[in-house]
Amino acid sequence: MTAKSLHWSLPRHDYWSTPFAESLLQHLDLRSGLRILDIASGHGIPAFYLAEQVSSTGEVLAIDLSAGQVARAKAIQGAQLPRLRFECMDMRSLPPDLPLFDRITGNLSVMFFRPDRFQAVQGLVTHLAPGGQIVLTFPSYGTFDSLWQRVDTAMIQQGLLSELDQAELSNASQLEPHLQNLPFDPERRYSVPYLWGTVGIGY
Repeated sequence: MTAKSLHWSLPRHDYWSTPFAESLLQHLDLRSGLRILDIASGHGIPAFYLAEQVSSTGEVLAIDLSAGQVARAKAIQGAQLPRLRFECMDMRSLPPDLPLFDRITGNLSVMFFRPDRFQAVQGLVTHLAPGGQIVLTFPSYGTFDSLWQRVDTAMIQQGLLSELDQAELSNASQLEPHLQNLPFDPERRYSVPYLWGTVGIGY
C-alpha cells in the first residue's frame, strides 16, 4: 500500500502528535497480520494508521484513560476499520486476561506513566509476545519551543495577548532557572511557563 493510497494517513495539521507519531513509525517494524496494543491513544494518532497497515488479518487495541478521548476516537471511526477497537483502560494496570501483542506502541505516552514509570513499562512487557517490540515516544526538554514560538507570534499579531503586569506575579522570582528566558517569550512579557511532564505556558 503506497502512502498516496492511505485513507488513514497521519494528519498534517496536528503539530503536537504527528511529528512524534512519524518518529514512532520510523522505529516500528510494521506489517500485515500484527496484533498491536496502542496505549494513551487519544483520538487515534497513530492508531488509525496502524490499523490500516496491519490489514484485515491483524488487529489493533487502542486504549486511553480518558473516556472523552475514547468517545471522540470512536466517533471518528464510525463503522470503519472493524479490526480497530478503542477501549477506556489504564495502561498502568492492564487486565491480566489481555492477549499477548506483537507490538506495543505509545505516542507521547511516557509522561502519563507516573508515579512509577519503570513499573508501568514492566507491566507492558508482560503483555508483549516473544520477539515483540515496544516503541514509545515522549517529549524532551525544549521539544516544543518552536511550537510555542509559533503560538505566541500568531496570538500577538492578532492582538489576543496583552503584556503581563509583572508586579502582580508575586511568585515569579521562584521560577526554576531552566524556566527563565525561554525562547518563545524570553522576557516573559506575555506568558508564565510551568512544568508538567514537558514545558507548557499559561497566559
